[in-house]
Amino acid sequence: MKAADVMRHRVVTVTPETTVADAAKLMLHHGVSGLPVIDKAGAVIGMVTEGDLLRRAETGTEKRRPHWLEFILGPGPLAVDYVRAHGRKVGEVMTRRVIVIAPETPLEEVVHSMERHRIKRLPVLDHGRLVGIVSRASLLPVLAHLAAAAPTAAPADAELRRRVLTAIEQQPWAIRATIDAVVQDGIVDLHGVILDERERQALCVVVENVPGVKAVRDHLAWVEPVSGMVVEVPDEDAHKNAT
Repeated sequence: MKAADVMRHRVVTVTPETTVADAAKLMLHHGVSGLPVIDKAGAVIGMVTEGDLLRRAETGTEKRRPHWLEFILGPGPLAVDYVRAHGRKVGEVMTRRVIVIAPETPLEEVVHSMERHRIKRLPVLDHGRLVGIVSRASLLPVLAHLAAAAPTAAPADAELRRRVLTAIEQQPWAIRATIDAVVQDGIVDLHGVILDERERQALCVVVENVPGVKAVRDHLAWVEPVSGMVVEVPDEDAHKNAT
């Protein structure tokens, strides 16, 4: 799946001359938290987001630094803070460094860029022309559609057990030799030993994601690795639905 498959084609934009107040009204009206900023030629030159409007004089939230820090920083950073709090035009408060993607950018790379740069949206450019935008919200319909897809035919229990154990073995944090699974009518009973309680939920999630698994029952024992003491064994009736 690519950016073009999930992007929003109708993009609301502003210019550097748009007032901060008008940009805020546009965000509220269209239910978005950020707007691409374009120049007269239509090129993307920045982004203005709700984060850029947090520290504003109108709301009394402008950044205030201790006097000793102001002395160390000098006038430059203080001048930047003032412009962000008091600037009236988008061009004065926008984020100028914009991360962009192409329509053919794989979805995995899109998500990686969002995480790496800690941003919520990415303009999509095709030969320098703005053709769409991908936001975190763009991914929700994809997730909902895939989750609602028709399930495949359930495999036999023996084949399902093989798939479950293979899925566990593929996890770098799981010790396959200490884990076993018993499968009956698509219900998986997990047995064995874990050395970290956080592995319990992770193993159940691994199994839940194996196609054909109807439910997971957790019988894993948590053994403290230094003393060898069994710290916790879950209730035998513990049951987790996978559907």
